[in-house]
Amino acid sequence: MNLFDLSGRVAVITGGNGGIGLGIAQALAGQGCNVSIWGRNADKNKAAAASLAGLSGKVDTRVCDVTDPTSVNAAMKATLDTFGRVDGCFANAGIGGGGRRSFIERTEEEWRTMFATNLDGVFHAFQAAAKHMTARAEAGDRFGRLVATSSLASIFGTARNEHYAATKAAINALVRALGVELARHGVTANAILPGWIKSDMTSGLMANEKFVANVMPRIPVRRFGEASDFGGIAVYLMSKASSYHTADTFVIDGGYTAF
Repeated sequence: MNLFDLSGRVAVITGGNGGIGLGIAQALAGQGCNVSIWGRNADKNKAAAASLAGLSGKVDTRVCDVTDPTSVNAAMKATLDTFGRVDGCFANAGIGGGGRRSFIERTEEEWRTMFATNLDGVFHAFQAAAKHMTARAEAGDRFGRLVATSSLASIFGTARNEHYAATKAAINALVRALGVELARHGVTANAILPGWIKSDMTSGLMANEKFVANVMPRIPVRRFGEASDFGGIAVYLMSKASSYHTADTFVIDGGYTAF
């Protein structure tokens, strides 16, 4: 097998029916990887699958609530029934900062909702995938990839989105711990951190003169990244070439680096 030929591999992408997740799905399917998209919205799942039509990899979708372990385990079983194996799990589901109120103004419900959506989803998806991957390793097939999308907020923090930064920092810590625990099974764990991605959200910021003058100089970017940049990393991480990249963090800033 060529290092970047993913024919026969199978990847699960949670929250893969839009944005970065869809970019990852398109890149993997284009390299021959079979993809199972898990999302809450059946219509969005269907549209995502349609956008991947004609690529070399097969595409499957599952309605799944990643905050619910029963739903995740059912989706994993259905994916295994369809493809026979899962080689990679890209946990992309989550929600953003959710407003500009300060830490002391946050409600208990807001705190728990943020943690459930951002952190529990990664935990449940990774646990289901890791159980399958380690069992397969015991049978002699040592290959597995766990990848979570995180945020630069997990490193630098963020004003008035503290609970968001806390969940993303927890994901990075989980990834590093899993990198140690699962390495003996041939399973790697990584986090991808988006910097500034070209989107409708960022275009509005760039129209704000104060933001451009006061904030942009502090953000270390070479250019705005594209969703396809994540796809390139995903293809690399699903290849044999990435076997030593356990618990590294890839940072998008128009290109990508590892540290």
